Amino acid sequence: MASEEHEIQKEIQVALSQHKCSVFRTNVGKVQTIDHRWFDTGLPQGFPDLMGFRWVDNQIFFIEVKSKTGKPRPDQLRFHEFLASHGVIHGIARSVSEARQIVDGAIVGYGYDDFGG
Repeated sequence: MASEEHEIQKEIQVALSQHKCSVFRTNVGKVQTIDHRWFDTGLPQGFPDLMGFRWVDNQIFFIEVKSKTGKPRPDQLRFHEFLASHGVIHGIARSVSEARQIVDGAIVGYGYDDFGG
């Protein structure tokens, strides 16, 4: 499942980058280094998979990538609520087409309605 999301994520990154946007992949969580120390990425739990901005107006956006059946975790729902409270463009994308819809339409919270968001 994760590899399917990763493939969708790469497709969205490429497509939006070719669509006059800058897009960055974010990594959230902790990993153990080779010398057994823990490293924290520094981003808050629930931070979306992709963030970027539109070149036309420099509006920032966030995309949470999910497979066809993927559901947001509670921490992702909390982050959605935070973004929505500030009117920030963001949503759940399961395809390039949905990601472009979120970004082009400046949609706040696309795809979260089905999950209580």
